[in-house]
Amino acid sequence: MPIDYDRTFTPIGIAVLTVSDSRTAADDTSGDILAGRIEGAGHRLVERAIVRDDSDAIAHRLEAWMADSRIDAIVATGGTGLTGRDVTPEALEKVRRDHAGRDIPGFGELFRWLSYKSIGTSTIQSRACAIVAAGTYIFALPGSNGAVKDGWDGILAEQLDSRNRPCNFAELMPRLREV
Repeated sequence: MPIDYDRTFTPIGIAVLTVSDSRTAADDTSGDILAGRIEGAGHRLVERAIVRDDSDAIAHRLEAWMADSRIDAIVATGGTGLTGRDVTPEALEKVRRDHAGRDIPGFGELFRWLSYKSIGTSTIQSRACAIVAAGTYIFALPGSNGAVKDGWDGILAEQLDSRNRPCNFAELMPRLREV
């Protein structure tokens, strides 16, 4: 869908969470890619952190950022695979449940469709997902550089841009806390 350049771009505050037992700030290439793309798109990179593959630790970090009024969206990378240590989707489910949030099933579906073009049927191993809870969007992408590029370039760059037509996540933000 096209960007309507007659509309005003509204930057949003975004936090980046890398989920990993082995990455550090020095070698977090997927987090670096996300941070660069967020700032390159004109948004504000509000915070960035690395959390180990632990559902409670991930949920705790997400909840802290959800309480921060500067953060409109969180993009997590890592922990979406099938192994025993991959628990990012479970952390999102806990946050969704505890904060009366909602799933965004189309995000994971579209991500896997886009990823199929890059990695073929291996995309079936991805549990990329998204929720909205307490007025904050939370997106979980796999930890590879290619997956981060697919997710940002193919979905988030447009959906977090207030000028994207016919609709976008950004324009819904004022209404996310409605009851």
